[in-house]
Amino acid sequence: MSATESDFLLESRGHAEDLGAWVVGVAFGREGGSCAFALGDGTVRIATPGDLRAEWRSVAAHDGACLAIAPDAKDGVLTGGDDGRLMRIAPDGTATELAKYGSKWVERVTSHESGLRAVAVGKAVHVLDGKGAALKSLAHPTSVTGIAFDGKGKRIAASHYNGASLWFVAAKEGTPRVLEWKGSHTGVVISPDGTHVVTTMQENTLHGWRLADGQHMRMAGYPSKTKSLGFTAKGRWLATAGADCVVLWPFFGGGPMGKAPTELAGGDGVLCTMVACHPQQEVVAAGFGDGLVLMAEVASGRVVPVAAPRGSAISALAWNAAGTHLAFGAENGFAGIVDLSKR
Repeated sequence: MSATESDFLLESRGHAEDLGAWVVGVAFGREGGSCAFALGDGTVRIATPGDLRAEWRSVAAHDGACLAIAPDAKDGVLTGGDDGRLMRIAPDGTATELAKYGSKWVERVTSHESGLRAVAVGKAVHVLDGKGAALKSLAHPTSVTGIAFDGKGKRIAASHYNGASLWFVAAKEGTPRVLEWKGSHTGVVISPDGTHVVTTMQENTLHGWRLADGQHMRMAGYPSKTKSLGFTAKGRWLATAGADCVVLWPFFGGGPMGKAPTELAGGDGVLCTMVACHPQQEVVAAGFGDGLVLMAEVASGRVVPVAAPRGSAISALAWNAAGTHLAFGAENGFAGIVDLSKR
């Protein structure tokens, strides 16, 4: 397949720019009117999905590097940086400091549509309300490496050394359910129905827990570390990077224990570096180490290229809430958005 063919969607339905710095992450605001790219130089670039060719505004967000980005609870995005600040970037580019944590890095940020926000700073997870006021601080035995709210916003999971901790956000007593497994856990997700917690590990493996009975799940066989994963819309599949294809673990019919994973979009020997699941359909977007971006349908295995390889690994990938726009960014600063809505 030629580069022109691979770039057809980007050229016909999208727009791309060279942002000049490592794209740390990308997120669409829940309001649907903004898309923000967090960069290694501390700036955030804001694009308008409804008018991709309009100027992408540059916002000075952090005195140093952006380390994390996520949609805010209502609109705009949250960012964390190595300057110890939690920032809110509004759709119009207005930057507001929500919290300052001294010299400690703000390495993970997340929010829930109910209004809750959470940040990981050192060994603590700080939970904030919709006005930015601190609600509580959750202490962990070691540095927190990943955080995730469940679908209802009632629980939050945090990964750390030797496992993960699961907290009820509204509980008065500060005691988590500890999910133990020896080793260094580097990220965490909760299944959409709230029944499973899965972590990435420093080893080339994933580990999971079925919450109903504490059953362990070990998902191994990766040639590289898995740094990106996510559940499909209804939670039937867990899509993961870390191999030369998209690896999908079945979370139905008793899986994934005792079941082999499904592989999509492989064959070129290039590692998949990022995955992002469509918010409504069983479609997975994937970015690769050479810069290729594609979409794959789980049921049929059909693959549709989005952007051609440009020699730099994809480091950021996200859908908007409606599933009509896909945004990506690479380590060399190349970034784009594709409009997949019906015309």
